[in-house]
Amino acid sequence: AAEGIRFDFNDGLRVQFPETGGPWHLVFRDIDTGVILYSQDVGNNVYVTSVKKFYVRFRLEIFHKADMDAFAAAVKKNPYLAGDEEKAPKPFFRHDYDCEGRTVMIQLPVPTIGDTLGWFPYVEKFRIKHKCHVLAVLQPHLADLLRGQYPEITFITREEVPECEPYACYYLGLFFRGDVDHQPCDFRYIGLHRTAGWILGVDPEEVPPRFDLSAPRQIEEPYVCIAVQSSSQAKYWNNPQGWHDVVKFLKDSGYRVLCMDRDRVHGQGLVWNHIPHGCEDFTGNRPLQERINIIKDADFFIGVSSGLSWLAWGCQVPVVMISGFTNPTNEFYTPWRVINFHTCNSCWNDMRVDFDHFDFLWCPRHKGTDRQFECSRLITSEQVIKTIKTIPSFKARMPVSAGG
Repeated sequence: AAEGIRFDFNDGLRVQFPETGGPWHLVFRDIDTGVILYSQDVGNNVYVTSVKKFYVRFRLEIFHKADMDAFAAAVKKNPYLAGDEEKAPKPFFRHDYDCEGRTVMIQLPVPTIGDTLGWFPYVEKFRIKHKCHVLAVLQPHLADLLRGQYPEITFITREEVPECEPYACYYLGLFFRGDVDHQPCDFRYIGLHRTAGWILGVDPEEVPPRFDLSAPRQIEEPYVCIAVQSSSQAKYWNNPQGWHDVVKFLKDSGYRVLCMDRDRVHGQGLVWNHIPHGCEDFTGNRPLQERINIIKDADFFIGVSSGLSWLAWGCQVPVVMISGFTNPTNEFYTPWRVINFHTCNSCWNDMRVDFDHFDFLWCPRHKGTDRQFECSRLITSEQVIKTIKTIPSFKARMPVSAGG
């Protein structure tokens, strides 16, 4: 900056003062709101960072403290000087945030599929809005999936981060316990994916991720893809008869039913969830592009609030999403969203509770009672089947009596 002072916008506005030359007076402003966020005298060898870590168009101003003290003394003698901008001290250094043409790093550190796929379109929005060079830090298996569809973005690994010196850096994530320093508003209010738009200061309107959908169709017969597994029992469709009835209905309607989960069986402790009876086993730790190549030609996809539903959204197929523990505003919009509002529901979006990542049987309102997981247990097979019957691709294959 000047006088050996260094600054950047990596995880907020950061300013490092040298070991000699002070004292100074430091001011942080929000250009768009006009609010002074920080105004304080600082000495030698001091490091100052903003509290807010999400996108803010900061203005950095640095004054010599001696100039500020002299003006304060003059105002004490003549209070009318306080409003005289001409005679007020001028900063010897000022910088307004402007990343156009500069390098900005955006970190998506989680390995989970749904979060990253929901957030990534907002990274592209940021690049377009600011005309900057974006370094995207994400897991290799997700970078491999997205790299070809976003050629203007440079994908790097976490190991490469120390070698970079970006102008600014932002972290995308779900911040719990009322954190409003890393996100301008709690993600539970605005949705799992839209929170990235708010963190980056871009239009939060949802946009599906872009995938390579050019592979030829692999399966001739009409088929439906399903995904039943998830990372917490609250996310499952806990109706014990649900998947059995739906798979039977689909097969009776002439469909092959392919289960696309990574795991045939998943759970913890005494609770284990198995691949639904009657469906075809397409499970396995296969590359995401291989799953896309199959899902994209399905008549539709049925899943829960988990990563493969977000993958199906990007495949441009109708998605039937079954979820009771999340409010429909939490995920991308689908006209085939299934929830039962007659039961306890939407605890994930309840500001009064925090999700426990270490409790596989997390049910904050009814754990240990006969109402545990009623949000999805009481979503009936009938409700899901009625939703399926409204999908245009299903109706097109069925006789009028079956489709309507």
